[in-house]
Amino acid sequence: MEIQLTTVQYFELEKLALGAFSPLTGFMNEDDYTSVIETMRLPNGAPFPLPVVLDVEADTAKQAFQLGQIHLAFNGQVVGTLTPESYYPKDINGVTEKIFGTNSEQHPGVRNFMLMKPWLLGGTIKLDYRMQFEHSDYELTPQETKALFKSHGWKKVTGFQTRNIPHRAHEYLQRIALEISDGLFIQPLVGQKKAGDFTSRAVLAGYQALMQNHFPKNRVAIGVLSTAMRYAGPREAIFHALIRRNYGCTHFIVGRDHAGVGNFYGLYSAQKLAKSFEEDLGIEILALSGPFFSHRTEGIATERSVPENLIGTDDIVEISGTLIRQVLSGGKEPDPRLIRPSVVDALRGLDLFIKEDST
Repeated sequence: MEIQLTTVQYFELEKLALGAFSPLTGFMNEDDYTSVIETMRLPNGAPFPLPVVLDVEADTAKQAFQLGQIHLAFNGQVVGTLTPESYYPKDINGVTEKIFGTNSEQHPGVRNFMLMKPWLLGGTIKLDYRMQFEHSDYELTPQETKALFKSHGWKKVTGFQTRNIPHRAHEYLQRIALEISDGLFIQPLVGQKKAGDFTSRAVLAGYQALMQNHFPKNRVAIGVLSTAMRYAGPREAIFHALIRRNYGCTHFIVGRDHAGVGNFYGLYSAQKLAKSFEEDLGIEILALSGPFFSHRTEGIATERSVPENLIGTDDIVEISGTLIRQVLSGGKEPDPRLIRPSVVDALRGLDLFIKEDST
């Protein structure tokens, strides 16, 4: 028997096999799934906040379980095997409310979850063949990043998650990391994202320009992460921290509204939840305030570094991926105080935005 994987499912298989989602070694069985939904931990107590599952139709789940081992294929190529341990329905115990904090179909994570097939097939996996993608040359395995950090002599490494092109606010956070770390590992997410998000090519081009022109070449590394964006806010901040731990980072930046979307989460809810798990994560959380441009101080700052009476006034210009998307999609030349001209130049002629939700 053979199950044809979607791109999202293939990336989950690959990351499981490479150790990116350690301590998971396969798609979650029912006990794993229930425990993660209810407690944000695996049954053994290890922190793990989000489900990593293989969704299938009911008859496929039943047949696969009876067979004992099945082939997993992608684009007609057999890429691995699954040894099923259990199959179970995805909709248990108000799962979307618990994962995303909402049942609203306006939330892209909820929408993606509802589009998944109704049954989940859990079990151990084996990856036999890695597929090649447009971004594959820029993707490193956890073993490769650890070897890279060691070759540079980096003992203290800060990981940075992003799905946007680099703007001055993110650069500000990255420079803080460079002040306190031996190295900075920028790891843009290039898997499933929603329509309107930046394309992987645009994100990479922007960061290559930033690294080439504005960062010390021997202290910053980049490697993409091909996995789905969940838009799960606080839970996803923990997930992202665990992944960077598995890639060898010792520190991880959680900023304003990490992995958030719209107004579904509080600005610093992700920091609060991530810090509450920090003791068990195996990586230190750098909870940094959200930077903005201040006219009074003539530079990038945060609410912790400007006079209190400026907060909430016209002196403050918030910088976000949303703002930069709006400016670039409107055809305007961005303010160089918000995004570097060299980054904008690197984007010229590229498709900047994803036109439809990927699968």
